[in-house]
Amino acid sequence: MAALSSGDDTNDAIAFRPCILWFTGLSAAGKTSCADEVSSRLERLGCSVFQLDGDVVRQQQSRDLGFSDDDRRENILRVGSMARERLQKREEVVLVALISPFRSARDLVRRSVAPGQFVEIFVDAPLAVCEQRDPKGLYRRARAGEIKHFTGIDSRFEPPQQPELVLNSAVHAVGTLADQVMGYLKSNGYIRHTE
Repeated sequence: MAALSSGDDTNDAIAFRPCILWFTGLSAAGKTSCADEVSSRLERLGCSVFQLDGDVVRQQQSRDLGFSDDDRRENILRVGSMARERLQKREEVVLVALISPFRSARDLVRRSVAPGQFVEIFVDAPLAVCEQRDPKGLYRRARAGEIKHFTGIDSRFEPPQQPELVLNSAVHAVGTLADQVMGYLKSNGYIRHTE
């Protein structure tokens, strides 16, 4: 446990173990919504958190990259490097919401940190559900041929084989998904009451 603080929700002091919570899944699966809710809950407990969202990283640190397989791998590794730096230098809980379609790239990020510091969370929703949601109209544009190399349409997504947690976002609301993440963190010692 690297930090100690007083939580707002209880009178107990809360200790937390720095880690990377890596939310992976298709576009519109609910990764960012879930990461936002978990981040808010961790902050209310007094945890030091930092959030990296795939769309924001693309606009800032990865503007030079396209959407080829090689560029996607490079983007995942860049995000992983940023997450690792925050984890190691600032001892934070780092939340990453990123499609990160390639298993091998996610595994490289996992191997770049100490055992137990990378928590892979598969936000699982079928392609049909994600297409129905399509909040930014990206699936519609991909189906029309306006966007190439779109994950789930003409670019593959490799689901995690042994993630720490699978969240069924086609069935459960964001609050329930966040409950599952918080439950995992508590039951596995990432968050604990110290008094």
